[in-house]
Amino acid sequence: MTLTAPELDELVAADAAQHRVLTGDRPTGPLHLGHYFGTLANRVRLQRAGVDVFVLVADYQVLTDRDVAERLEERVFGLVADYLAAGIDPATATIFTHTAVPALNQLLLPFLSLVSVSELGRNPTVKDEIQHSRQDAVSGLMFTYPVHQAADILFCKADLVPVGRDQAPHLEITRTVARRFNERYGPVFPLPETLLSEAPLLLGTDGQKMSKSRGNAISLTTPPDEVARLVKRAKTDADRHIAYAPETRPEVSNLVLLAALAQGRRPEDVAAEIGDGGAAQLKRVVTESVNEFLRPIRARRAEFAGDPAQLKAVLAAGNARANEIADATLAEVKAAMGMDYMR
Repeated sequence: MTLTAPELDELVAADAAQHRVLTGDRPTGPLHLGHYFGTLANRVRLQRAGVDVFVLVADYQVLTDRDVAERLEERVFGLVADYLAAGIDPATATIFTHTAVPALNQLLLPFLSLVSVSELGRNPTVKDEIQHSRQDAVSGLMFTYPVHQAADILFCKADLVPVGRDQAPHLEITRTVARRFNERYGPVFPLPETLLSEAPLLLGTDGQKMSKSRGNAISLTTPPDEVARLVKRAKTDADRHIAYAPETRPEVSNLVLLAALAQGRRPEDVAAEIGDGGAAQLKRVVTESVNEFLRPIRARRAEFAGDPAQLKAVLAAGNARANEIADATLAEVKAAMGMDYMR
């Protein structure tokens, strides 16, 4: 099930404390604006509303499309700095890593028995990742990525998962795993709901999906002159009049949307304001809007990145809590499956 923003607000307003969110990212490079407007803003909003938020640094999943996990330590702590700069509060949120929580990863084994090879092969997100993989051959980790993500979500019994639209099929696998486990072994897991942001898929500067690996993203750390360069080379079209029409003018509309999100306004209003100013005026507005939006985030991130001891302490505290919960969930799973005979 997918929740709209009003439905989510109503659900959280009724009793925020009874809900738990799980979300996260692979430490493969700096987070970008697609991440921020796609999921990060939702994480911060839910945390501030009183929801229990778990944020995963998915370090094992770096290997889904890479032979080795390069510069992993640097990127893990860089990702934590991104989270803190974006507004995630470690005093209430749980920020943790895959590699520090063995019981979470052990859930992958029973979960794999609940889905078929054909079901995994039909997953559109996996197909897209395979197409853009850096590997010569598809690894088993890449193929089973949605089930590993199900373990991420279900180990803490998260019931709300903020994602971009391209990640929504993974949530269907998670719901399938939870439902089949409950039917086969008894009620253990909730069926998590999908939370789509108001900007579910922000395109990159080349008109394709914004991605760290495709070199078309504006990261949270991109300096002002680099933002200007990336926006300047972004695709538009030949029509001088600027309008927000995602279906017929996707590249122009994506730039309008980017400016509108950075300004906190409706894209239709931003487009109307630019009017016949053409692509040059549109790109000036986008550059100024994005740089103004990123200015405080850049400053906060530089401060956090300059204190590695604080970043390690954040992860240590998060890993401790995640382990406590994962151990309890794995024990419950073993009991339900009749595999706790060595207790």
